[in-house]
Amino acid sequence: MTQIAKNYADALYELARDEGLDEQLFGQLREIKELLESNPDYVRLLSAPNLPKSERLSALDEAFSGRVHPYLLSFLKLLCERGHIRELKDCTVQYRRRRNADRGILDAVAITAVPLRDELREKLRVRLQALTGKQVDLQYRIDPGVLGGIRLEYDGKALDGTVRSRLAGIEKTLSETVL
Repeated sequence: MTQIAKNYADALYELARDEGLDEQLFGQLREIKELLESNPDYVRLLSAPNLPKSERLSALDEAFSGRVHPYLLSFLKLLCERGHIRELKDCTVQYRRRRNADRGILDAVAITAVPLRDELREKLRVRLQALTGKQVDLQYRIDPGVLGGIRLEYDGKALDGTVRSRLAGIEKTLSETVL
């Protein structure tokens, strides 16, 4: 994550929190991020240096005016004006981090080779809450490279119970074994 994304997201979050709009803006920010991720041509248009800024800003007005809070629209325009619209994804991540930190919510990621069933997801979240003593916002990521098992990342820690890490441990042991 860039320092630019952190600075912009922190400023937006502080304004939203002070105005009591942090939840509303977070929901809208996530929707816009998803919309822009699914429309990369629109992001290219908003980033095009050969298109006058006024036209890029008008495109944002056309797309979002009356649909999102004016603070968020101004935020998007500022990113666009300064050539940082591609930082929106990282801005959303940082905004979520700040929001969760203020609420005492722990961000965690579970990485598995295949998607987990809903009941296993909930069981994992409840166990992690019991382990940490905090409310947990658990995100899920699929990585076939783990082969099996699960890797949990939270609070700068990693609990690795994947097949890949166990195989790496066996390989290390074997390579250190003198015959």
